[in-house]
Amino acid sequence: MPEYLIVIAAGILAGTLSRIVLLRVDYRQYPGYPHSYISHLLLGFIASALGAVAIPAVMAPEYTAVTFLALAAQQFREIRNMERRTLESLERTELVKRGLDYIEGIARTFEARNYLVMATAFATSLVTQFGGLSTGGLMAIIMVLLSRVLMTGDILENICDVVPARLSFQGPILKVDEINMVNVGLKERREKILENGLAVRIKPRDGNARSTIHDMGQRQAIAFTAAVLLGTKKDVNIPEYTPLVRKNPETGEVGLYIMPMEKDLDRLIAAVKLTPVLESASSKPLLAGLPSGKDKKRMD
Repeated sequence: MPEYLIVIAAGILAGTLSRIVLLRVDYRQYPGYPHSYISHLLLGFIASALGAVAIPAVMAPEYTAVTFLALAAQQFREIRNMERRTLESLERTELVKRGLDYIEGIARTFEARNYLVMATAFATSLVTQFGGLSTGGLMAIIMVLLSRVLMTGDILENICDVVPARLSFQGPILKVDEINMVNVGLKERREKILENGLAVRIKPRDGNARSTIHDMGQRQAIAFTAAVLLGTKKDVNIPEYTPLVRKNPETGEVGLYIMPMEKDLDRLIAAVKLTPVLESASSKPLLAGLPSGKDKKRMD
């Protein structure tokens, strides 16, 4: 099909470019090795090819050839499983763990990115077939930008306020403001924590946000993000220095304690605000339309 080579090439190029744009290293530190880049770029190229040849297959017509898209969907689900297994293996040696919810979110993201790559290649080849190469190039730009928007998730800054908090001890119990954190038995460790530790309070703006930070996976993600961006003095023989996120059961607010390598409260606040809101933790109980306490009194 020589007449379709430009259509296929345009789709593959657009899809591969989309995968390159979506494949980036940030504070989450994954992927972090050249072998991971090669694997994901190759998978992106394959996804692009699958999306790009769909239009020529229909135009040929070779309708049965389109059924391989179903096989592609199955393979992309395997990508999710592969990423999950890899991250779970790495989790065993992490001093501050990501948490299973965070890992599942990353695995789902890598699967979804391949679907976006296939959609970009398909849309580009479709427009190139009927509108020409220049119109196809415009569609490629639009799809790449759309892919970036769709893969930009919510962050904690959008649903919560993060404010400084005070570390103190009530006997051996470490407290972040009024929130109990952990029992620290050794006096010298308590002195070190008061000298070098940092703490913030995370205040949900509404019931949806309160439900989100109630999730243990979301709280673990907050601790992990803070530890990655500020470093931590925790080691295998110093469990008291483990970053902790605990909830005030009376208000739903959450306190974070950390022993950072760099004692910089502004950076800690910025790090917590950057924490992604996990899909598994995100919930919207306010949309249920349940009456509030004031409404209930009014009905009584």
